[in-house]
Amino acid sequence: MKKIIITTTVLIGLLFTSSCDNELVQSNPNSLTTEQYWKTESDAQAGVNSIYAMSYKDGLWARWIYFRLDLTSDEGYSNSPWIELADWTRFNYINYNFWEGNVVTWRDTYKAIFRCNQVIANVPNISFQNEDDKKKIIAQAKFLRAMHYYYAAVLWENIPIVLEPSSPTDLPVQKNVTEVWAQIETDLNEAFIDLPPQWGADQTGRPDKGAAKAFLAKTYMQQRKWPEAKLALEYLITGAGARYSLVSNYRDNFTDVNENNSESVFEIQFGDQRKGGTGEGQSAAVSSNRAQFFAPRSIGWSDGQARMWIVDAFKEERNKDNDLDVRLRYTLFYPGLFADFGDKTYNKNWEWGNEAWFRKGSRDYYRDNEDYFSQVNYRLIRYADILLRYAEVLNETGNTADAYQYVDMVRARVNLEKLAIVHPEIGIDKAKFLERLKIERVLELTGESVRWEDLKRWGDLNTQTSVDKIALRDPDFNNFVVGKNHRLPIPQVEVENNPNLDQHLEY
Repeated sequence: MKKIIITTTVLIGLLFTSSCDNELVQSNPNSLTTEQYWKTESDAQAGVNSIYAMSYKDGLWARWIYFRLDLTSDEGYSNSPWIELADWTRFNYINYNFWEGNVVTWRDTYKAIFRCNQVIANVPNISFQNEDDKKKIIAQAKFLRAMHYYYAAVLWENIPIVLEPSSPTDLPVQKNVTEVWAQIETDLNEAFIDLPPQWGADQTGRPDKGAAKAFLAKTYMQQRKWPEAKLALEYLITGAGARYSLVSNYRDNFTDVNENNSESVFEIQFGDQRKGGTGEGQSAAVSSNRAQFFAPRSIGWSDGQARMWIVDAFKEERNKDNDLDVRLRYTLFYPGLFADFGDKTYNKNWEWGNEAWFRKGSRDYYRDNEDYFSQVNYRLIRYADILLRYAEVLNETGNTADAYQYVDMVRARVNLEKLAIVHPEIGIDKAKFLERLKIERVLELTGESVRWEDLKRWGDLNTQTSVDKIALRDPDFNNFVVGKNHRLPIPQVEVENNPNLDQHLEY
């Protein structure tokens, strides 16, 4: 299925003009003011496309957000020679203005929100031949605003909520994270109404009703609103949006061979057709840098890698044919990969020594190195994640017995026995089921940017006892301070420039 790559970037409202020469006619379209723009349907479409283009910025899905979501969790870490970069994956936050660790992700998050707000505020005033097309554009902007606020809430928690087009002199007021979650819920519920059940093949990559419900479920789960999360997930599993299925080949979720498949609920669309940087120029790349930064030594920059305990977790159980779980093969590069799976087809340049590295999203299946221009889409939400989440909410709402079948659907794809047969000791014990589900999520979703929010949702970062258990498998958590490091410090430059914004007290 063809994927949409958003290549249009418009600088709407970012450039303000002031001149005593009122007769000057602006002929450069990049210098249009907000008043001159927002007149036609094409303006509206370009405006919403500019929001998608934010995925290709280095503070977000092009590069640095993975360091916060994957490497800060117990799945990953950094041995980068760039000490400060590595320190920000092991809770050694000294300079709160560290660009790569904090400021650029904050900047690009609010830049994306600014673009969303421009669309939401201005598109209603544009005449459309088809009003449904207008509604879909506004709904996309609300979905994307909710998505960016979701990750901001996970990372920083108490932040400003900006819902109108802003100006450089604005001083937005900081809100409690509970208010942030409430705004995300509002945006997603409103977006759901006007998003289509499914886009046509020429619009693949835009969020539909299923994507809105999936993010709504995630939002409810982070607040432990289990009944609400259950209803949202049922739309995707048994309700009107139940059109998803697991693909037979697990690895098809992590290459460019079978993107936007039946398992994809929402994914970031990447391409390699442009070789520019991550700025706003015409040659700006629409690629992912993740593979370049997470590749094994001698292949890429090797700034991020995986913990070896994950390999051990995979090897605790063999499948029905007494073989290793095939997900291990396609999740990690690790010592023994060749011996375990008897496959010598990998390029000889892909060497990883005695360390483990994330393999998902790598391009070893057709090339012998990585670069800044990976075209492999990033699956932000897959159906396997939805199934495991549904099992979690069933368990939390007293339906543990019913939860097994959804874990078993994920296990069956890789030929594993039913969970109740392998672990009869769990029974319908809620706590034991959750502990096992934590492992099931690692086996299925390692390196997919969900582990940090999982740890927060489960309360595993809330007590010294639970953090000490994490530190046994990830020694970086010996630096973790309970009540502090569950969220990032707000960039200090933002605090100093906005009297309505306070640094978190623990920092």
